Amino acid sequence: MLQDNNLSSDLLKLIDDFSFFDDWEERYRYLIDIGRKLSKMDESLKTDETLVRGCTSRVWVHVDIQDNVLHFVADSDAHIVRGLIALLVRIYEGKMLEEIAEIDIHAVFEEIGLNQNLSPNRRNGFFAMVERIRSFADF
Repeated sequence: MLQDNNLSSDLLKLIDDFSFFDDWEERYRYLIDIGRKLSKMDESLKTDETLVRGCTSRVWVHVDIQDNVLHFVADSDAHIVRGLIALLVRIYEGKMLEEIAEIDIHAVFEEIGLNQNLSPNRRNGFFAMVERIRSFADF
């Protein structure tokens, strides 16, 4: 269990959102729903350079650092993966680079229940996206 005092209010809200669902099927539907609401990524940003290696689905992540703040856009050709991207947007978008280093993404992943309910390929893809995003924070 994560300690509340170590989490930002947006991470607590994210965890709370997932706690409303009794079973994984409902959480899956919620994940797909938030993925549908994800802003579209400009097609010009979908290049070999922004393609994330290690994902079964095609995933693109474009990162921009401005004034020590991480901004990124991402997209995928798979509904569930778009939902995972939407989670990462809620977790990392607009964070100071120092804040990113403090986020225990594995604990968040477990608290939401993704560790038990995603296939190994999707789990690997999720953490490949995380590593891509975190690589720009230089830690």
